[in-house]
Amino acid sequence: MSNENRYIIHATNLVKKFDSLVAVDDVSFHLAPGECLGLLGPNGAGKTSTIRMVYGFSPITSGRLEVFGLDIKTAWRRIRAKIGVCQQDNNLDPDLTVLQNLEVFARYFNIPRNETADRALQLLKFIALENRKDDKVTSLSGGMMRRLVLARALINSPELLILDEPTTGLDPQARHQLWERLELLQENGISILLTTHYMDEASRLCDRLIIMDHGKILVEGKPADLIHSYVGDHVVEIVDPDEEVMEFVNTHGFLNDLLDRRIIIYGEEGDGLFDVIGERLCGKSCIKRLATLEDVFLRLTGRELRE
Repeated sequence: MSNENRYIIHATNLVKKFDSLVAVDDVSFHLAPGECLGLLGPNGAGKTSTIRMVYGFSPITSGRLEVFGLDIKTAWRRIRAKIGVCQQDNNLDPDLTVLQNLEVFARYFNIPRNETADRALQLLKFIALENRKDDKVTSLSGGMMRRLVLARALINSPELLILDEPTTGLDPQARHQLWERLELLQENGISILLTTHYMDEASRLCDRLIIMDHGKILVEGKPADLIHSYVGDHVVEIVDPDEEVMEFVNTHGFLNDLLDRRIIIYGEEGDGLFDVIGERLCGKSCIKRLATLEDVFLRLTGRELRE
């Protein structure tokens, strides 16, 4: 069997157009079994349009898309039966209880009634909501609702879990609770396709990342590899840099971004950046830190606001 046939997702030259707008422009990527792949990019980069094609919600314009080795154009029903989707919006039924939301959703997958209750209760225990099973979902906090949406996406025991910005709007405690559940799913071998605006989330959960912009893939790789390749190992930020700082940066050829009132200098292990800046040039307006995925993201996609 070829590598292509072993992929959970295999997209080749994928295109999605909305009239004259090209939302996804000749994108090719794959997702291996048990892998968590993250799609990153600014608003309008094409992330959500891509994943909506993967789970059959939005038809592809051109290219080829196989999920579980099946063509999405002809086998989308079989594919969707093996996928769990956690969308951006909270679309739980407010008129039903926590348990009923899972039981009703299970009917879409023809799960036998005698299995549904047991499976729903197991999932509520997994997301730590078993004691709220008889409460209306309107009484839940935002974090509890997101965990319930995750449980609902798992009701059909999917082989592929698709998460579209799963922790947007959650407080840090709720985000970490959801991350812990997702990590347990990864340990059990489930494949995950994730979009997020949180770089710490992507670094923690994803085995591999794709950064997109304007419908195209800019880079692809492991989080640590992308950081090292595009911004190095450490960063110095200086507010209102003087001539001495600029001369030092230009003389030594350090990679940098010069903003309106700030310079961001990128360094690599052993280059002496921290030592020299710390001894001679770093005052109260200086920050020394490790390089992060957010540095990569901003360098590749820009710092301007997007509508």
